[in-house]
Amino acid sequence: MAEKRSSVTKTLGILTAGGDCPGLNAAIRGVCRAAHDRYGMNIIGIANGYSGLITGDTRLLKPEDFSGILTQGGTILGASREKPFKDYHPENGGNEWESDKVAAIKETYHSLGLDCLVVLGGNGTNTTGYQLFREGLNVVGLPKTIDNDIVGTDRCFGFHSALSIGTEAIDRLHTTAESHNRVMVIELMGHKAGWLALYSGVAGGGDVILIPEIPYDITAIGRHLIKRSQKGKSFSIVVVAEGALSLEEAGMEKKERKKHREKTATPSIGYRVAREIEEETGMETRATVLGYVQRGGIPSASDRVLATSLGTAAADLLARGEYGRMVCLRHDQMDSVDLSEPAGKVRAVPEDHFMIDTAISVGTCMGV
Repeated sequence: MAEKRSSVTKTLGILTAGGDCPGLNAAIRGVCRAAHDRYGMNIIGIANGYSGLITGDTRLLKPEDFSGILTQGGTILGASREKPFKDYHPENGGNEWESDKVAAIKETYHSLGLDCLVVLGGNGTNTTGYQLFREGLNVVGLPKTIDNDIVGTDRCFGFHSALSIGTEAIDRLHTTAESHNRVMVIELMGHKAGWLALYSGVAGGGDVILIPEIPYDITAIGRHLIKRSQKGKSFSIVVVAEGALSLEEAGMEKKERKKHREKTATPSIGYRVAREIEEETGMETRATVLGYVQRGGIPSASDRVLATSLGTAAADLLARGEYGRMVCLRHDQMDSVDLSEPAGKVRAVPEDHFMIDTAISVGTCMGV
């Protein structure tokens, strides 16, 4: 197929923000290869997320910079959790310090002669991208997160890799749990959504899966585990999403819930659930928090394909001059949505989602 070059050379800036995850480099490569080779664009790499835009930490990316990075984990651009719009309310005069950050971003954008800013990240990154678009900058977003919780796309790159890691961890815990006749609790990431714990739990054969969307009842969990024991099953695996909460907590305001959790004196939800299970059932229980291991390593084949496809789709949007949008996967096709759609929202697991029914159908307790 012949190259599709624009009549006027465009310059794009690209950054990765928020937490790292497998597939970021594959997405960078997808954007840059298509933008450079197909459309003849110039590419400016921005270091460490929005921080690089504020400080002007940028560099021209050449083909050798985005060659050979398809299989690499992490991000060659670096990332940060800088939030330039935090406490920034221009309609009320704004916060002077934060306003300076937004002004610095605009200055960097224009001084570099950018035609568009491509942002790769999760909810916060794309929300900031939308806010910058409203401030007059051309922005295109890509959905990246192991949490899989971005509104507007059926799947985010990074999720499949983390799912594989979480499933393997559960598989490994099975042997220890069985050998020692224990209840093993494993805490997975996911922020405020249960996608990762739900899918990993089903794939790994979890006996109990706790997700934020379904507040748990420790009495129901204890009853389920005791019943398993009475049937001769001497061990159990409990998969807990980091955002899981009890029925009691579900009725609390955020501040009240925080105080309540401080009283429990446990490092995280996984340890707390393990302690509650021991108190409820008398069974020996241990907790494992997988932590940042879920975000590390090389991307799965599925994430490489998805990230590359989203990257090339983003380059197509740039070539057509369609800004203020996030590329996405919908109904197994590349598509895009207005950046206002994912901004400030979280895609939770619907209570009628087929995977919840799948889990229940194979005997998994969902905490109620």
